[in-house]
Amino acid sequence: MPTNFHTHTYRCLHALGTEEEYVLEAIEQGVTTLGFSDHAPFPDHDFGLRMSYKELDDYINAVEQSQQKHKDKIEIFKGLEIEYFPKYINYYRELLEKRELDYLALGEHMYITPKGHIHNIFFAESTADYIEYAAAVCEAIETGLFQFIAHPDVMFSNNYDWDENCDRATEMIIDCAEKNDMILEYNANGIRKNLQAFNDGIRYPYPHEKFWQAVSKTNIRVIVGSDCHSPQQVYDEYMRKAEQMSHRLKLNVIENIFDGKKL
Repeated sequence: MPTNFHTHTYRCLHALGTEEEYVLEAIEQGVTTLGFSDHAPFPDHDFGLRMSYKELDDYINAVEQSQQKHKDKIEIFKGLEIEYFPKYINYYRELLEKRELDYLALGEHMYITPKGHIHNIFFAESTADYIEYAAAVCEAIETGLFQFIAHPDVMFSNNYDWDENCDRATEMIIDCAEKNDMILEYNANGIRKNLQAFNDGIRYPYPHEKFWQAVSKTNIRVIVGSDCHSPQQVYDEYMRKAEQMSHRLKLNVIENIFDGKKL
């Protein structure tokens, strides 16, 4: 049955639609479970393209109102997609415990380098950055604070040849996910970006075939996520294509991120 745990709203400044509009579209498309995971704010820093910290309570309240209003038609969870920075470890706990979020999805667009700098993985200077990125993802996984890893292969949006660093970064993320029973997300939004010419062939920016072929050799749980940025994308043709592709790869696809484990 259709589910989606990767949903954005207008609050992140690069998406359209209110919480209510996403819920209504999900119901229309026969989605049984919808998880909201808009880009999280940080209390003392604006990284851009996300809700402001002062909007956080309104976002949580809006999701909770939809939960109550539509509880007879659809199951709704409230979460956030957020990067992992070690200095915010108590903030993540506050979001889960005091603000009672159902989950945090790790969306590691930026990470802390070994030299202590914030680096955006979309601007990798070489594939050597992938090793740093994978190490940051693994550090986040080992905290036990995240329910799944959104687009774990997003680093391959960069246009570099596949090399030993790509192999090593893939191996690091997979080994850490396997060790910690962490769910990885097969992300439909990369498919929405369409096939493009990269140094390593014509492909989607992500999901990257080589990464997921490696995942397919394990029993790691995989969730297919829409990463929708408009209500019409909650369960669209790209979401269905992502499901087909994930099954073709014989991934261990699950429908619910809380199957067998909840924080």
